[in-house]
Amino acid sequence: MRHFTKHLLALLVLGFFITAFPAMAQTPAVKNIVLVHGAFADASSWSKVISLLQAKGYHVTAVGNPLTSFEDDLAATKRILAVQDGPVILVGHSYGGVLITEAGNDPKVVGLVYINAFAPDAGQSITDISKPFPPAPGLGKLAPLSDGFLKLSDEGYKTAFVQDATQAEKDVLTAVQPQTAGSIFAAKPTKAAWHDKPVWYLASTQDMMINPDQEKAMAKTMNAKLTVISASHAAMVTHPREVAAVIEAAAAAQK
Repeated sequence: MRHFTKHLLALLVLGFFITAFPAMAQTPAVKNIVLVHGAFADASSWSKVISLLQAKGYHVTAVGNPLTSFEDDLAATKRILAVQDGPVILVGHSYGGVLITEAGNDPKVVGLVYINAFAPDAGQSITDISKPFPPAPGLGKLAPLSDGFLKLSDEGYKTAFVQDATQAEKDVLTAVQPQTAGSIFAAKPTKAAWHDKPVWYLASTQDMMINPDQEKAMAKTMNAKLTVISASHAAMVTHPREVAAVIEAAAAAQK
C-alpha cells in the first residue's frame, strides 16, 4: 500500500508539471523544411508536398534553382538556408541531391532527405556515380539546346519523367519544364554532408531517369533509412503523401 501511495503521488506531481509547464512536457520537432528541386523541374513540382507539410504546421520553403550552373544553384540554396530561424530538414530531388550533399554541411541542417536523388561523395559527379549501372531510359530522350543547355523532349517528359501523372499534370509540367545546364552533371561536391548528418531516402521502382538499383545502392552507401515505392521519377508530384511522410519522419526523429 505504501508503494502504491508513493507511485500515485509521483504521477500526480508529474501531471502537475505537465499541466503547469507544457513547454517542459515536450520538445518541439524541427519546423523548417527546405525543398530543393532537380534538373528539368522547378519549385512548383513540390506544390502538393508543401500543402501537406504546411497542414501539419511546418514552415516550408522551396528553393527556386536557376539551373544555370552548380555554383548558381548552390548559392540559391544557401541563401534560403541563411534565413531559416532554426534547425532545418533539407530535402533534394534528383540533381537536387547533389546540392543538398554540399549545402547540407550548414550547421542549421540536422537531417537530409533524398527523393529519387543523386548522392555523390566528395569529389564525385553524377556521371561518376552512375557508371556502374545501366543508363536509365529517360536519358535517351534529352533534347540538347544551344549554349550547353538541355531539356527533355515533350514525349520524353511525359513518358519517362512523370509517366504516372494525370494527363493534365503531364501537359502542365511539360510546358513549364526549365532549361538545364548540362554542366551540372559534372559538378562535384567538396564535402558530403551525409557522412555527418542522418539521412532518409525514398526510391521509386518505376524511375526512368535514375536506375532504381542505383537509388537503393546510394541509400545503402549513406546508411539511409530507405523507403521504396512504386512511382515515377517525379514521386513528389504523383505520390506526395508518401514523400511528405518520409520528410515528416526525418523531422520527428530530431525531437
